[in-house]
Amino acid sequence: MSNLSKKIEDILTAATFAEAGEFDTAMEMLKSRQKVLLTLTGKGANEKLFKYAVNICKRINAGLEILSVAATDILLEQFIERLKHEGIEYHVTKREGGIKDAIIDLKKRMMEINFVVIDSSVYEDMDAEYNRSDKGIVKVLKGLKCPLVVVEA
Repeated sequence: MSNLSKKIEDILTAATFAEAGEFDTAMEMLKSRQKVLLTLTGKGANEKLFKYAVNICKRINAGLEILSVAATDILLEQFIERLKHEGIEYHVTKREGGIKDAIIDLKKRMMEINFVVIDSSVYEDMDAEYNRSDKGIVKVLKGLKCPLVVVEA
């Protein structure tokens, strides 16, 4: 419940700034609450994923949380430069290990994530792994409580 009251408080504060004519401040307050989680794994169509995530950020006026699992630093630097050029707020988290656990852990810590964008080949790999153990990736990722966007490679 405290998370809900914090969101309401932030919205009311932003409304107060907007009423006072401080529209940019109000938008920044609201913008910082919404995030799109982009997962980069070093395989698949990272460029396509990036473009898709950036378009979502622009449409919903959100920041971008980049979860890098084995993506190259050169690729990350290129994406960060483009985000700066686009004026999109971003944060990079580098993790080792499995992508599924990294996504779930990050989502638990950051309730403001509105979308998770993942490559279809990574999704298929996770699905095959979890179907072998009869858990199914859909059941495993159901706890995200936000849309999982699977982008075709």
